[in-house]
Amino acid sequence: MRITAREKSKDGRMVRIYLDGRYGFSIPADVYTTSHLYEKDELTEEQVDHIKQDILVQKARERAVNLLMARDRSRFEVRTRLVKLGFDEDIAERVVSDLEAIGYIDDSRFVLKYASDRIKSKALSKKALRYELEQKGIGRDLIDEVLKEFEPEEEEVALRVAKKKFGKYDLSDRAVEMKALKFLIHRGFSYETACNVLRRLQGR
Repeated sequence: MRITAREKSKDGRMVRIYLDGRYGFSIPADVYTTSHLYEKDELTEEQVDHIKQDILVQKARERAVNLLMARDRSRFEVRTRLVKLGFDEDIAERVVSDLEAIGYIDDSRFVLKYASDRIKSKALSKKALRYELEQKGIGRDLIDEVLKEFEPEEEEVALRVAKKKFGKYDLSDRAVEMKALKFLIHRGFSYETACNVLRRLQGR
């Protein structure tokens, strides 16, 4: 196949490449300037496929970086989002691996920040937090490692939750106490933690 013409898009961001008189593919202008593609050049099908693949990888990388600029995300989240946007799984995997290698994606950093933010803003139990992280594709070993750092805070988090929900109620009332106990357990706190919190609120 021979490159018979090239044409810049109106905004100048893309270059349309024509092969044997017909449209072949579009390539970002900045990539075109370094690709050494010239009119009358002969290209094999393999070379064309390789160029198209590189273009898709660059587009996927740009999408991934934009996602990460909006907020930090896990490896699983970025990969899943790219696939949903229509990129092949191989391309999505290649992009997230490249971004991991340069530190743009870091699940350890993501989990630590996510856990800290969620515990502070939503007062989540470790059980509830673990569930959320698993939904984001984080492995159990990494979750366990990070949640150890929040071990001393679990009861304090439960205390904040209980105060917010039952601070105006008389917890010496057995019915109210049982309702508060069930509420805390439902929120993912252990029975022991829930009991300790209620004792503290009751001044015992």
